[in-house]
Amino acid sequence: MSNRVFLHGVPNTPQVWGPLLAQLTSTALTPCLPGFCYPTSPKFRGSKDDYATWLVGLLEDRHARYGPIDIVGHDWGAILALRAASLRPDLIKSWAICGAAVDPNYRGHLLAHVWNTPWLGEAAMAMTHRKLLELVFRRGSLPPDLARSEASAWSPGMRGSILALYRSANGLRFEGDWIDRLDALPSGGLLIWGENDPYVPVCVAHRFARRHRAALQVEPDAGHWVIVERAAQIAATLIAHWDGTLTLGGLRIPAGEGYASFKAP
Repeated sequence: MSNRVFLHGVPNTPQVWGPLLAQLTSTALTPCLPGFCYPTSPKFRGSKDDYATWLVGLLEDRHARYGPIDIVGHDWGAILALRAASLRPDLIKSWAICGAAVDPNYRGHLLAHVWNTPWLGEAAMAMTHRKLLELVFRRGSLPPDLARSEASAWSPGMRGSILALYRSANGLRFEGDWIDRLDALPSGGLLIWGENDPYVPVCVAHRFARRHRAALQVEPDAGHWVIVERAAQIAATLIAHWDGTLTLGGLRIPAGEGYASFKAP
């Protein structure tokens, strides 16, 4: 039995994985970040470390029942997947990330800085209504039905959770143990990136892949939600990644054998 966990990002829900999972033959666990689909307990303060602790606990439970885990993360799901894998590499069979990475040289996108700023972040949240968010998703190449569904999850709870998360990360400026622990990441990782990602540029992916000996596939003319835009292509890449048969540009990528990148046709 495969043991796979797909973790969404901001401002999404697990539904964003629908097009990709429809292309895969195996099932996967798609948990919702606390505060994004349901209220959190008063003890959950919503910092990046709180989310990492929550994810490690979830992975420990899955590992105890089903064995080593293939984890896939998008956006903040990617950041948290890297953190959990670096804290508990013993739980991880493979990791794949898309649209974000823990990089000391990346200083965050404009919206991350807005959300990180007291009062300004709250004002921006108050002005962001569901119709506007739906338009953002549609411009990001989400199909109309999925864009509408994802925008419908926009709630006071999600908005508050996003502000707490970004402020705990100083607007995506990572340092200290979050950087240092990346040396413990398991080998054989994979990055998949949209060439035109407006939030985290592809140079971040190249830098991370080189530094941590991971493979990188860049999807031309794709944006931040490349997991939706190129669901069929990414499904094929993930299957090869899990099977150990991944090739990029005709070159096979053995686990842990270093950085190789490929721009998909």
